[in-house]
Parts: sequence; structure tokens; C-alpha cells
Amino acid sequence: MKCFIYLFVIVKFGLSVVFTTEINNMPVIGVLAQELYSKSQPRGSSYIAASYVKYLESAGARVVPVKINQTRDEYERLFNSINGVLFPGGRVSIITSGYAKAASIFYELAIKANCKGDYFPIWATCLGFEELTYLTSGKLLLTATNTTGVALPLNFTKDSAKSRLFSSFPADVMKALASEPITENSHRWGLPIKSYNTSEELRNFYRILSTNNDGRVEFVSTMEAYNLPIYGTQWHPEKNAFEWTRPYIPHSPSSVMTTFYMSNFFVNEARKSSHRFSSKEEERAALIYNYSPIIPGKQSVFQQIYVF
Repeated sequence: MKCFIYLFVIVKFGLSVVFTTEINNMPVIGVLAQELYSKSQPRGSSYIAASYVKYLESAGARVVPVKINQTRDEYERLFNSINGVLFPGGRVSIITSGYAKAASIFYELAIKANCKGDYFPIWATCLGFEELTYLTSGKLLLTATNTTGVALPLNFTKDSAKSRLFSSFPADVMKALASEPITENSHRWGLPIKSYNTSEELRNFYRILSTNNDGRVEFVSTMEAYNLPIYGTQWHPEKNAFEWTRPYIPHSPSSVMTTFYMSNFFVNEARKSSHRFSSKEEERAALIYNYSPIIPGKQSVFQQIYVF
């Protein structure tokens, strides 16, 4: 409880947590699994899209699956072994699913660790972004948006230039993001600017880096926490380089460069974490290399998935 009180003081008065970090050039990042929404898939009840694994591996990280329906002790042990966690997109409940319950535990553990100066980043994409809004505010603040299968340019806010996420991006990539439709959106819900502005919890915790508009609703599309390494995109940076099943996924040079710079940023954040597995044997047993991706049905939005 003390940590949450301390965090409130941090975000309310603009103070900074002091982190002492050493660079870890062998980062391991957890990717959260979720319930399969198609009963036709074999050999399991949950999955991770392989594009998220490739996304992180392309920037020099290894991946561990964070399986659903594990005990809190198992999640805490894994948290202390990995260097960051990614909440991927998907189609499950952000309140009652196994995905939501695991995300809640990792979010809580990350807040406590970061408050103590123990660096641990979170990346959240699409459904993960929506999950963050719920975990931070404790409320459902989303509104239906007409954004299922569309690529858009980003409307950057003035805060984007001084953000941790975008401040080191090359000018040509930023220009492309602002002028070309290279961010793929596959979501039915969004966080309206109005809801962000009326939520003290969200307003004090996150700065908005970009917005988008579906013609009816202006919604938050990129955000980062003010003082903690927590980041969210309502759009899918991983799809541009690694998914090919839908015609609206952009594959231009600028869009693929975006994938690289986003993944590189987050993996560099994970390099600041000093968490370690207790042994190389335990690490090897946890890694995604122990599983083989499968090709899902023809109607799937994914090229490959890992099933658990």
C-alpha cells in the first residue's frame, strides 16, 4: 500500500523515481497468452501470435510465454526472472479473462518494483492498451470505434517530441508516422479524449503522445506513463513486418522501419532490468523455443500462433 501512496505523490507532483540500472544485453521478455476464441485450434486452450515473438526477437530479446490461469506464486516467480512484459492485442475480456487476471498481477508487481527503483517495463498493444486503461482507472472508459481493419497516420501531440518513446526516433520516421497510413488498427473500442480528460487517474498517470479519429470519435492511440516505463499503443506496430493475412496491413519501407524502431525502443527498456532466472536450466525451460508455432485456419488474422 505504501508503494501506491508513493506513486500517487509521484504522479501528482511530477516527481521522478530514481533508477539504478546496469545494461543487460540478454533481455528476456514475457508475452501474455490469452484464451483461444476459436475452438477449432488443436492442442490447447490459449495462444500467443508469433508476430509478437518475432517483433521482440528482431530487436535482440528472447521471449517467455506468460500462460494464463497460473497461481500468483508462479507469476511472481516469473516476474522476478524476466525483464519486461508485453500485453498483446486480442479479443478477450479485460475484466474477467485469464489474460486480464494475469495482466492485473503483472501490472501490480511492475508498479511496486518500479516504485522501489527496480526497473521493469510494460508494453501494451491494442487489447493490452485497453487493459491498461482499466487497470489504471479501475473503470471501463472505452467507446465503440469504427477502426476494425484500417491503417492511419498518427496525430502527434506536443508531448510526443519530449517523450521517452518518440524523442529518439529519426525525423524521417516521425514524418512518415504523421503523414502516411502506416499504423494498423484492428480494434472495436477506443479511449476517447473526453474520457481521458475526465479521468483523474489516467490524466495523472499517462501523457498522450498521439490521437486518431474514426470520423466520429477522437481517441488516444499512443501513450506513456509520466514517471514509469509503461507504454501503450492502440495500434499494432508488430503487424507491419510480420503479418500478411489482410490487405490493410501496411508493408511499405516506412511502416517496416516503424516496427523496428518501436521494438528496439521497448527491448532497450528491458535491457535496463536486472531480473534473472535462478539458473540457466530454468531459463531454457521457460523460453518460447520449447514450443513450435502452428499455422492457424485460413480465416485467422495471424500467419502463425503458439498454442498452449
